[in-house]
Amino acid sequence: MDALRGYGELGLGSRLKRVSEYMMKETQLVYNHFNIDFDPYLFPMFKIIANKDGVTNSEIQRVLQFTQPAITQSINKLSAKGLIIYKADKLDKRKKIIYPSDKGNKTLEKLKPIWKSIDKVIKEYTLERSSSLIEHLNILENKLNKKSFSRTIINDIQMKISQDIEIVSFENRYAKNFYNLNIEWLQRFFHVEPYDESVLSKPETYIINKGGHIFFAKLNNQIVGTVALMPIGNEGLFELTKMAVSPEHRGFKIGQKLMQHSIDFAKSMNLPKLILYSNSVLENAIYIYRKYGFIEIPVEHNSPYKRSDIKMKLIF
Repeated sequence: MDALRGYGELGLGSRLKRVSEYMMKETQLVYNHFNIDFDPYLFPMFKIIANKDGVTNSEIQRVLQFTQPAITQSINKLSAKGLIIYKADKLDKRKKIIYPSDKGNKTLEKLKPIWKSIDKVIKEYTLERSSSLIEHLNILENKLNKKSFSRTIINDIQMKISQDIEIVSFENRYAKNFYNLNIEWLQRFFHVEPYDESVLSKPETYIINKGGHIFFAKLNNQIVGTVALMPIGNEGLFELTKMAVSPEHRGFKIGQKLMQHSIDFAKSMNLPKLILYSNSVLENAIYIYRKYGFIEIPVEHNSPYKRSDIKMKLIF
């Protein structure tokens, strides 16, 4: 039994607080999923600062009608995260004007599509008609209990990004993207081995000129991911390799879209199978490989990658 519901209108304040805390927690899960260092409680302040060409502390208080200590605390948190900067007013040097920092503007661009999806999902959750605020709260909480708020938002964002992703083939102008995306990934999780450096530095020599293929995920004219089908030996065997997605675009299922494109392309080439090398610490990646039908096989002693302790194959 939900005690707060039993209190009717008397429990309204507590009900609103409960819903607020739940939505803040779920929104934080969304930010975390997309690797965005932001606190949902800072949204009102940051949105006002981002929308105005300079704003003072007192102006923020006036439009939000929060207490001065609450405003000051949030501003200090935004400053500590490096999302805002202060500049002296041109006419009154004692007055400090608040602007988004370069980091703040970059973070804002990451947050915009998330805020758009949050707005859409909340509207979907609150569309039903009701005869009272309590009844509307009952409907809303029923929906929140039935379907995760954070998962709904994440799915909505992933679907939109997936629809906007374009898969393109290798061109010389993308060689640097191929190198940078993979080097970042290797340095983050392992280290760059000599064989990696050779392949990544000369993709045409090691992959393209040998009959291989490199694909890129393109979003709004920006390369955000890559993968390669690299020939191995002279028996028509291909390795699915060098898959990497930019840090700010992880969590959008871009890797899975590259994976599916590679598998479909391999089938169109009438390849009998694909192989790949991985490491057991990459649990999420291995889960996805298995999802697409890859099975484990023994790793040869002369594996090209020292970091690999797992080898997998996909038979068509």
